[in-house]
Amino acid sequence: MNPMRLIIIGGGTAGWMAAACLRRFMPDGWSVQLIESDDIGTVGVGEATIPQIRLFNDALGIDEDEFLTATQGTIKLGIEFADWTRPGHRYMHAFGAIGRGLGLLEFQHYWLRARDLGAAQELGAYSLNEQAARARRMQRGSPRTSAYLHDMPYAFHFDAALYAAYLRRRAEASGVERIEGKVAGVRRDGETGDVAGVTLADGRAVDGDFFIDCSGFRGLLIEGALATGYDDWSGWLLNDRAVAVPCAHGAAPQLPWTGATARDAGWQWRIPLQHRIGNGYVYSSAHLSDDAAIDTLLAHLDGPVHAEPNRLRFTSGKRRRMWNHNVVALGLASGFMEPLESTSIHLVQSGISRLLKMLPAGVADPAVAAEFNRQSDFEWERIRDFIILHFKATERRDTPYWQDRAAMPIPDTLAAKIELFRAQGLIFREHEELFTESGWLQVLVGQGIEPRRWHPIADGIGDTEIAQYMAGIALMIEREVAAMQDYDAFLAATRPAAGVAA
Repeated sequence: MNPMRLIIIGGGTAGWMAAACLRRFMPDGWSVQLIESDDIGTVGVGEATIPQIRLFNDALGIDEDEFLTATQGTIKLGIEFADWTRPGHRYMHAFGAIGRGLGLLEFQHYWLRARDLGAAQELGAYSLNEQAARARRMQRGSPRTSAYLHDMPYAFHFDAALYAAYLRRRAEASGVERIEGKVAGVRRDGETGDVAGVTLADGRAVDGDFFIDCSGFRGLLIEGALATGYDDWSGWLLNDRAVAVPCAHGAAPQLPWTGATARDAGWQWRIPLQHRIGNGYVYSSAHLSDDAAIDTLLAHLDGPVHAEPNRLRFTSGKRRRMWNHNVVALGLASGFMEPLESTSIHLVQSGISRLLKMLPAGVADPAVAAEFNRQSDFEWERIRDFIILHFKATERRDTPYWQDRAAMPIPDTLAAKIELFRAQGLIFREHEELFTESGWLQVLVGQGIEPRRWHPIADGIGDTEIAQYMAGIALMIEREVAAMQDYDAFLAATRPAAGVAA
């Protein structure tokens, strides 16, 4: 097998994630080069993650405490949604399991019946992650107090620029060659149409066998050279602008969750890091001016700003083919969905994983590219549906924006999922879609979707027994949380001792 020359166009988080991972797993003789320019900025929207990022870091052999120190990272146990269902209402989409099922039946059916009897607490009482987050406590590893509890999954908040820099150091140390320069032209093979190489602004030519486009919204290869096309989802995802600004920590304690607060024309994120808080307002330009968005964001910060607001424009959607000819697009070059459920970095990660599984040995077979695109489309579309759910299932009608969100049509796939839950509390995870039954349950319930009935098997135990069952789960979680470490103490323990370089 002839060695392949892999060329990554663009750095940032996506580019250096791809470089570090490809170099880690490529056979001897294969080369990885990354072309980027210090003059071109990156879009840092992906500071909040989901638990799968730990698998990526583990695959690269990254020490977690070293990573947290290098990226000014903190721990994340879920996402709190404020004012989404209606003003003043809050719920959490926490990572991990909700309660415990019995036999063939999922927990929500017993919970629905117990709630009808007045014997159940709010859904979050049966989430280990949510209760730990509310109590500001944290632990790694298996539960300490009960073998019946699941592990507590967690993710990270981190500075995306510091993460990219950290991965760059590791990638270059492992043999990735970084080429400084701007891509000025793309050369294609006259016979196959594949990309043969790129020409830099200073005239240098860089040839390769396979290319990974991480050039951001521009999509220099996937769109600029190959004219792949774009599936526009703005009819469902109306937001097309964002403004972001970091600020100092205020008097409030560190919180181990991402904040997502609904606003009059969109929503605001809050991402606490060790050295600052990342904030942003994602909104619809049809419902709010840019200046008004900045004013709203600046009025809802914890402390003084650290930089000028950064304005972003985007169109929600994805490339029609993320693998076209010998080019695979990752990150913003592949598409964009607002980071409501912290999926931006995960989509880079899953794209890399998918590429590793299907990486060609020579000329790519069209069947391989087609399967890559099929799997990518499925993942993106199911994430799209999950995000739309937050805007559609709401009681809010207090502004034109929320009135328009309530009136908009939704994809048939999402409509079917909502109706199945409303009919009988049923949730089914299809194939390898990202969000689990527990994730769908928390958002469906949190946003006010009420099932008309529960599964009849849940009627198979008595009223007293089901009340005891619910109380027992809540008590197990309460005991486990009480045995955890204080969150501030946990974070402090991840940092190096005084005098040790980060």
